[in-house]
Amino acid sequence: MSVPAFCVLSAVVLVGSMLQVSIGFGLGMLAAPVIALLDPTLVPVVLLLLATGVTTATVLAERAHLDLRGAGWALGGRVPGTIAGAALVAFLPAKALAFSVAAVVLAGVVVSLRGFRPRPTPRAVALAGAASGLMGTATSIGGPPMALVWQRYAGPKMRGTMSAFFLVGSLLSLGALAVAGVVHVETLRYSAFLAPAAAAGVLLARPVSRHLDEGRTRGAAMVLAVAGAVTLTVQQFL
Repeated sequence: MSVPAFCVLSAVVLVGSMLQVSIGFGLGMLAAPVIALLDPTLVPVVLLLLATGVTTATVLAERAHLDLRGAGWALGGRVPGTIAGAALVAFLPAKALAFSVAAVVLAGVVVSLRGFRPRPTPRAVALAGAASGLMGTATSIGGPPMALVWQRYAGPKMRGTMSAFFLVGSLLSLGALAVAGVVHVETLRYSAFLAPAAAAGVLLARPVSRHLDEGRTRGAAMVLAVAGAVTLTVQQFL
């Protein structure tokens, strides 16, 4: 990877880490397409390793606001969602899958902006966890479903709960990938090189988080959900 390309990737990781800490997701959505374009062999291990560090920092910072029960329901849904996502990847063309996911996310945002704000009941959270697992496995972008179902939460609670959900999910995924033998020295090396950018994003996110706490978390989450759908669509033409 050239120096300019690595600088661009570092900047994307920094901004993505800021969003991950400020809202609860964003690192994978922003960085996955860039990493895939620069070096597809680094996806998804590098992102999962960076996300593990970033979400750990967020969970520690927001530990007083965690909804552990809600995160548990979401993780319960993630397991079958991950299996379904793997099956879809195996049987559906990549473009058809990406367009379908993007359409579902955009439809959910439109419904939400028209006044629909689902209550985070155990059933709704588990279904969102399944959708997140499906999307995360198939497309590397699993944040939008959780943002939709947890949009009623205040900033600290949303950030902490989503981070706890993604932390456990990332560890499970890394364990499975290690068993499958796809965690290589090269991916560990790039993760170490990009770790300072992720750490800088975590530190810079503090003022952003305070700004979003002032009634802006829901709007920011909806914008990122739309951005995720658009990212999926654009990826298919690159």
